[in-house]
Amino acid sequence: MARRSFPTSDFPQSCTCSQLRRAARRVSRYYDLCLAGTGLKSTQYSLLGFLASEGPMTMAHLANIMTMDRATVGHNLRPLERDGFLEIRVGEEDRRVRQVAITDRGQEMLFAAHPAWQKARAGFESAFGVREAGHLRELMKRVIDAPLPEVESEQTRATASGRRGRRKPR
Repeated sequence: MARRSFPTSDFPQSCTCSQLRRAARRVSRYYDLCLAGTGLKSTQYSLLGFLASEGPMTMAHLANIMTMDRATVGHNLRPLERDGFLEIRVGEEDRRVRQVAITDRGQEMLFAAHPAWQKARAGFESAFGVREAGHLRELMKRVIDAPLPEVESEQTRATASGRRGRRKPR
């Protein structure tokens, strides 16, 4: 069988998505290690931080802020709710909506974990450069806010038509 060749620009080393994901995993792993003694993961710290700074919000709004899908946010919120760091309530006007709020215990945990978070940030900035880290955060904000073109996939067409992801037999 003949081997197909791909342009080197299509290799993972040249792929923007692959490199962003690799960098995100590396930095997340570092922050998680720094936070390990607190019992929080970096994602949980961020969730509590957004709730502390922005106030109570719907789960959908929190998912949007975190650039995550609602199911993943829910999965990350469950241990925080179980440990009493936040409350999830049914919406008053729409019972399908879930309101999320940080508790006093969650505020205390966030405060207690803050030195570990500062250590992680200082360690990253020491290795990467303070100015470069600031530029990277600005660049990442631009990436998050970039108006990427809409993409319609077979799955989104199936969901829109009510088939809910069932594939046609081939």
